[in-house]
Amino acid sequence: MTIPLPLPANGIDVALPGASLTLLPDWLERERAARLFDELRDTLPWSVHRLRMFGRTVDSPRLSAWIGDPGATYRYSGTDFAPHPWTEALSALRERLERELEVPFNSVLANLYRTGRDAMGWHSDDEPELGPQPAIASVSLGGVRRFALKHRQDATLRRTFELPHGSLLVMAGDTQHLYRHALPRTAREVAPRINLTFRWIEPARRR
Repeated sequence: MTIPLPLPANGIDVALPGASLTLLPDWLERERAARLFDELRDTLPWSVHRLRMFGRTVDSPRLSAWIGDPGATYRYSGTDFAPHPWTEALSALRERLERELEVPFNSVLANLYRTGRDAMGWHSDDEPELGPQPAIASVSLGGVRRFALKHRQDATLRRTFELPHGSLLVMAGDTQHLYRHALPRTAREVAPRINLTFRWIEPARRR
């Protein structure tokens, strides 16, 4: 899939063989991003998702909320997540992303990383209901965290970079099939962070 990205002067193509990654560090104006962070932190239905890992069920190391159209149920780590209704703020973000990227989105996963101990382990967003070449738009709000990618077969192909407050990272094409990504823990003091990953869910594709 080729996405017609807006690519303004501050857009950065992240070079990794076979991947389609573009980072826009200042996609949201800082004050607007700060207001959005406060609103989402205080109003979204945050919960601790239970995940299946290594044969046992554990609490996820972050708070999450799944938002989307009716029927946009997402299956992750053996659990089905039915969507909560769209909020006005998230609907406005979806409309802007669809307009600028010319890609539809019917859901968004919100994750709240409260401290540097909250994290996301190595994974790919390659569930069947995301389609063969998913386009994922990832908006970061709040504390700056390190984002890492590595190739599934070639360990020498890896990149690490920071996701600033108000930034947008777009992952498309074969990125999810070739690479895994993670948000590692950090011992340094870091402000809380909210990440919003907009997706298109096709429940009929589920195995």
